[in-house]
Amino acid sequence: MITDTKNLISITEANQNFSKVVKSIEQNGDVIILKNNKPQYIVSKFDNKENTVDEDAMTMVVANMILTEHSKAFEELGK
Repeated sequence: MITDTKNLISITEANQNFSKVVKSIEQNGDVIILKNNKPQYIVSKFDNKENTVDEDAMTMVVANMILTEHSKAFEELGK
């Protein structure tokens, strides 16, 4: 599974518009729910027999966590 920004949804948005989560799963596959800009949950279709996250998806999750956690340092480096 390759994760892109279409598969990332905030927990607030998921709570307020769960039909968007379902539609995104139908169109793009598993959805990652972010809480405080950090990946917290993976929502997938139940009939997905192999419900695992591959290395590309984990790389995206970890990269997002690092960028979020250290955003101020990256901003300073970019000056």
